[in-house]
Amino acid sequence: MRHTLVLSALLGTGLLAATSAAQAAGGSLVFCSEGSPAGFDTAQYTTATDNDAAEPLYNRLAEFEKGATNVVPGLATRWDISEDGLKYTFHLREGVKFHTTDYFTPTRDFNADDVLFTFNRMLDPQHPFRKAYPTEFPYFNGMSLNKNIAKVEATGPLTVVMTLNSVDAAFIQNIAMSFASILSAEYADQLLKGGKPSDINQKPIGTGPFEFKSYQKDSNIRYVANDKYWAPERVKLKNLIFSINTDASVRVQKLKANECQVTLHPRPADVPALKNDPKLQLIEKPGFNLGYIAYNTRHKPFDQVEVRRALDMAVNKQGILNAVYQGAGQLAQNAMPPTQWSYDDTIKDTPYNPEKAKELLKAAGVKEGTEITLWAMPVQRPYNPNAKLMAEMLQADWAKIGLKVKIVSYEWGEYIKRTKNGEHDISLIGWTGDNGDPDNWLGTLYSCDAIGGNNYSMWCDQDYDKLIKQAKVVTDRDQRTVLYKQAQQLLKQQVPITPVAHSTVNQPLSAKVEGFKVSPFGRNVFSGVSLNP
Repeated sequence: MRHTLVLSALLGTGLLAATSAAQAAGGSLVFCSEGSPAGFDTAQYTTATDNDAAEPLYNRLAEFEKGATNVVPGLATRWDISEDGLKYTFHLREGVKFHTTDYFTPTRDFNADDVLFTFNRMLDPQHPFRKAYPTEFPYFNGMSLNKNIAKVEATGPLTVVMTLNSVDAAFIQNIAMSFASILSAEYADQLLKGGKPSDINQKPIGTGPFEFKSYQKDSNIRYVANDKYWAPERVKLKNLIFSINTDASVRVQKLKANECQVTLHPRPADVPALKNDPKLQLIEKPGFNLGYIAYNTRHKPFDQVEVRRALDMAVNKQGILNAVYQGAGQLAQNAMPPTQWSYDDTIKDTPYNPEKAKELLKAAGVKEGTEITLWAMPVQRPYNPNAKLMAEMLQADWAKIGLKVKIVSYEWGEYIKRTKNGEHDISLIGWTGDNGDPDNWLGTLYSCDAIGGNNYSMWCDQDYDKLIKQAKVVTDRDQRTVLYKQAQQLLKQQVPITPVAHSTVNQPLSAKVEGFKVSPFGRNVFSGVSLNP
C-alpha cells in the first residue's frame, strides 16, 4: 500500500480537552450573512451562501485545515491509497455522535453505513432515497465523480473502501469539499419511512460543532452548540446566529452597532472607515477568486466565436476595475487566479477595441440594434462587489458596438437555478476556489460535464475536455501543468468567458472575535471561534 500519512492529532481527538463542549461554550455570535440558503443538503448546491449555512452542521471524511488549502483528517482519521492509485481505504473516527434534535434521536454512533449512504445516494440514480427525493448533484457530477467512482464498500464498521475507474489526482481535495458532507443513514431511513425525505434539506442532521435550531428565510438561521462534539475544544460559542442582510451597507452598520460580530463583502467605499474603527478588525487577503462574464454558447449569436471575441474586446475592463472594485482588485486575463499553480502567465487579453468589435459583429451577421439580455447578480460576492453597476457599464460598452442590452436579475437562488438551466444570453458570475487544485477551475467551470452545474457558458469543446481529463489522471504536477497550460490557451482562444477581475477579500469583524480565519475558499467557518467579553 502507498500510505498517505495523516495524523489524527492534526485535528485533535478531543480526548485531551479538559472540559466538555457544554462547559466550554459560552456567548452568542451573530454573523451578518448576505443571502438566504436554498437549503442545507450541501450535495445539491454550489454557492458560498448555501455552503456557509451548512458548514456549522457537518463534517467530511477529509477536511481543509482552517484558513489553509492543505487537507487534514476529519471523520476519517487516516486513509491509504493503493499503489495503482485506484483504491482509497478510509479508517473512520470512533465515537462520533450525530445531532440529537426535537425531530431526530440517533440510536448509534457514526459508522461506515453513513459514508455509504452519503456517496451511494449521489452515485446511484436508483438509490431508494434518491428515487424518493429526486435531486441533482452539480459538484459530484461536474467533477465526473459519478463516472469515476466505481464502488463504495464497507469492509468493517469503521472502514470504507472507495474504488475509482481511473486515477484522480485531486480526489482527496474533492471529497474535502462541502458537497461530500457526511449525512446520517439512520436519519434518512426515518425520513423514508415517514414519507418526508425532503426534510433532509430543511431539517438537517450532521456531526458538526453546531446543531440546527431554526431557519426563517430572508431573516435568520439559528444554531446551538453541539455538546457531544467529537472535538469539544472547537466548540466555544453557545449560540451561533446568521442574520441575513442582502444590503452591504446594512451589514456594516449592524457590525458597527455590535448587532453582529462578523460580516462579509463590504463595499469598497466602506473599507477605509472599517480599517480605522478601533472596535473592529479588518482581515485583508488576496482573493483566490475570479469575477467573469459568461456567454451562453447555446444561444445565438453567441454560438459564434467571432461574436464572443467582439463582445470581449469591447469591454472596458479598466473602467470596471476603477468603478466597481475601487482599488480592491486586479485585472483578470485568464480563467483562474494567478496564485493557482499551473496558471499560464503568457496569456494576455485582446486589447480594448470597440471599432474592431463592430467589424467582427458585422462580419458575423449581427445587425446593429440586436437585443440581448445581460443577467446581473442581486448580491455582493467576493469576486464582484457590485454586479448591478458592472452590468450598467457593460450595457454602455456594448451599446457602442450597436447592441441593445437589457439587464435582468432574480433572487439569488433563482438566479443560480436559471443560469444553470441556460436561460440567459450573458450572465455575470464568478468563482472562489474550493480546494486548491486547477481542476476546480478548469474542470468545474468550463468542462462538458459541468454543463448544468457550474459551466454557465454551456461551452463544450472536445479538445479542451481531452486535455483536462488527461491532467486529472496524472499525479506528477509538472506534467499536469503542461496539460493545464494547453487547456488555458485553448479556452482563451474560444472565449466562452471574459475574465474581468480578481478581487481583494476584506473580512470585517469585531475586535472581540478570536480564532476566526479567512478561508482561501471563501467559507465562513465558526469552529474554534470565540468572543471576548
